Amino acid sequence: MKTVLNIKSSLFQQQSQSSQLSATLAQQLLGEQDQLVTRDLATEPVPHLTAERFTAFLTPAADRTPEQQAVVAYSDALIDELRAADVIVLGLPMYNFGVPSTLKAYFDHVARAGVTFQYTAEGPKGLLTGKKVYVLATRGGNYQGTPADTQTSYVRLFLNFIGITDVEFVYAEGLALGEAHKTQALEKANAAILELAA
Repeated sequence: MKTVLNIKSSLFQQQSQSSQLSATLAQQLLGEQDQLVTRDLATEPVPHLTAERFTAFLTPAADRTPEQQAVVAYSDALIDELRAADVIVLGLPMYNFGVPSTLKAYFDHVARAGVTFQYTAEGPKGLLTGKKVYVLATRGGNYQGTPADTQTSYVRLFLNFIGITDVEFVYAEGLALGEAHKTQALEKANAAILELAA
């Protein structure tokens, strides 16, 4: 039995191509006894990191105010959900050459020193190991393999930092370049999904 966590980061929820592709793959990966957990960052946005929230993470547990305890409990819940997942399927649209700000806020709340990573004499060590991540990346233009694709390196770097090194990307690009191009790109992405789930 495994747990599949589907993280959707599009502003457009179920209408977005990244949400649809990620949901398709998540369903394809499920066995009869498996559990699907969905986190939609549009319907339940994670607050952006503030000095107050970051200070709550740094404050020793015994010294936290009730407000700080609530902030840490919220972060802990996100981390527990991530820790419990065996497979993570991330829907990733591109906004202005970067990741959605809600996904960055999510990353900021699950990157916690001593919880999801730790500093060692050899450098940072990720603590969320043994997981597989599939990233369904959708873009209006064609950016894969170019300097404009800041997403791939950033997402891979962040996940590696917290211990998740088995990361695979599926791209659907050129979705704004006309219906024929869009259809071809989505067909290619769906074919890749079928291969991954086989």
